[in-house]
Amino acid sequence: MKYTHLLFDLDGTLTKSGPGITNCARYALEKFGIDEPDTAKLERFIGPPLVDSFMNFYGFSEEDARKAMAIYRERFGTIGIFENDVYDGIRETLEKLRAQGRKLYVATSKPEIYVPKILKKFDLEKYFEAAVGSDIEETRSPKWRVIEYTIAQNGLSAARDEGKIVMIGDRMHDIDGAKKNGIDSIGCLWGYGSREELESHGATSIIARPEELLGF
Repeated sequence: MKYTHLLFDLDGTLTKSGPGITNCARYALEKFGIDEPDTAKLERFIGPPLVDSFMNFYGFSEEDARKAMAIYRERFGTIGIFENDVYDGIRETLEKLRAQGRKLYVATSKPEIYVPKILKKFDLEKYFEAAVGSDIEETRSPKWRVIEYTIAQNGLSAARDEGKIVMIGDRMHDIDGAKKNGIDSIGCLWGYGSREELESHGATSIIARPEELLGF
């Protein structure tokens, strides 16, 4: 058992959150007069901070991007948060990882106020020592900052220095954030990122099924 502390991304790793995110992004764009019928384009919102997504994908100014984020959250807080489901094999894997004596954490760029609600709805909160997200103003939204905060808040500096921590996620932000914090990363192929994306950003390992985590 190489890793004793496992940090999990939420969207695209623990839960299939695409419908909630894309529906809320479409809702916000419509308020700005933008009709986006291509769901694949909206899936780019899964993973990055919202403000960055509106600016990078649709050319919003930062001011308009923050307005769009507020509109997005109007729908997400009541409807989109639950347009979501748990990936096959996740519950069983979390159960077995805990039985192996591992410590599990959630480290997500999703605002922290939403994370406990999602974990509770799907009865996942019992598996985790802590669940860390971004602050509502998104000053702690870059994934590397979320990982840094998770390590600091949970006293994991020694485990990091011993190479005992790993970040598990489906997108480049998870891989890049892990590298910036000096920890290993495991890219998962059941989410919204591709093997090419994960490999090109230097994932330490890549897996196709949740149960493969039991061997690390």
